[in-house]
Amino acid sequence: MPDHSMMQLTTPDAIKSRLPELCHLLRDAVEGGASVGFTLPLSEEALQAYWHAVASQLDDGLLLWVLYEDDTLAGSVQLSLCGKSNGRHRAEVQKLFVLQACRRRGYAQQLMAVVEEAAQAHGRHLLVLDTESGKPAVQLYRSLGYQFGGSIPDYAYSPDGELHPTEYYYKLLA
Repeated sequence: MPDHSMMQLTTPDAIKSRLPELCHLLRDAVEGGASVGFTLPLSEEALQAYWHAVASQLDDGLLLWVLYEDDTLAGSVQLSLCGKSNGRHRAEVQKLFVLQACRRRGYAQQLMAVVEEAAQAHGRHLLVLDTESGKPAVQLYRSLGYQFGGSIPDYAYSPDGELHPTEYYYKLLA
C-alpha cells in the first residue's frame, strides 16, 4: 500500500503553494459527478477562485486538511465551526474529496476521523453535513455513524446540470 500523510493547512500561503494540486483534486471530483457547487464546463479560474475563497476563510472558523499519497494530493476535507453564540457546540463537515484513482483505500474514513477529532478539540459535539442522494458518500457517512436528518428534493444541480435531492446527516460525538 502507498505511503500517506495528512496535514492541516492553516494559512493562505499553504493553500497558494498547493493551488495546482487543490484545483486538480476539485476538478477530479466535479468531473467525476460530485455535486459540490459547480457545473460543467469547469474553468481553471473558477477552481482557483474557490480555493482563494477557502483561504480567505481560514481565520474565520474554517479548517482544512489534505491527505497525500506518496507525492500526490489525494484528498481533502473541511470543517466549518459555527461562530454564532447559540451554535458553538456544532460544526459542518464540508467538501470531502478523494481523487477517483485513490478511492477505496480508507482515505475518506481517515479524513472524517481527523474532522471528528478536531471538532471535539474545538468543543463541538454535533456535526452536520449534506450530500447528494444516492451517491456512495451516503453509505460512507452511515457507516461512520451519521444519522439521516432529512431530504430536500431538487436541491442542487449536479455537474451535468440535472437537479438532484440532497440528504442531511448529523452525528453526536461522544
